[in-house]
Amino acid sequence: MPTVGNNEHGQALIAFVERDAPGLSVIDSWDGFGQRTTASGGVTLDGVTVPLSAVIPAHLAFDRPTANGPISQIIQAAVDTGIAVGALEQAKLHARQARPWIDSQQEHGWQDPFTIAAIGDLAWRVHGTEAILAKAGLAVDRALAEPNEDSVAQASLVVAQAKVLSAETALLASSKLFELAGTRSVTGKYNLDRFWRNARTHTLHDPARWKYHLIGNFVLNGVKPARHAWN
Repeated sequence: MPTVGNNEHGQALIAFVERDAPGLSVIDSWDGFGQRTTASGGVTLDGVTVPLSAVIPAHLAFDRPTANGPISQIIQAAVDTGIAVGALEQAKLHARQARPWIDSQQEHGWQDPFTIAAIGDLAWRVHGTEAILAKAGLAVDRALAEPNEDSVAQASLVVAQAKVLSAETALLASSKLFELAGTRSVTGKYNLDRFWRNARTHTLHDPARWKYHLIGNFVLNGVKPARHAWN
């Protein structure tokens, strides 16, 4: 079990602890309303010892430019993008089955002009999110091929853009789904709330507000992102 800690100099280390090591207790305490199967429980360590061979100086991964941070973050952006895509698909399906509003003077939900416009608005946002995620992937590829200060900073920057947009789009799509699908969409048999629950939970993985700062500080002041697992 990988366990993160700091040495006496405040530098991050990762110790790989045997699951049945004396003093290690795994607590199944995760009861989040979203991402229910992530097994994000608690752990206590009481006098646990590990051999030096099982300890990795994790801080060295960021002493020089590497794509480790952007890779870690693009995974999160991809998850949120996937939630947005899934929510859009369900919105399209259920919006077609919804009743049209009386003032639309239409027979079917898919003929409602405001439903059509809302689906169109949601579709371009989701497709735009997919596009910037793809752009971020190319930036990560370049950072992997030629890791240096500039390529890694650029990868962190584009991935941060994908991260904030995917979070916003996932939350929007998973909420808009119900508005477009109508009251029947909240019945338990459809389980459509899973999209919002998962989006709301996963987008809290790390604060998006710091991504806006990262982007703005680079664009306005030319300050490269700090190198760590969350950039």
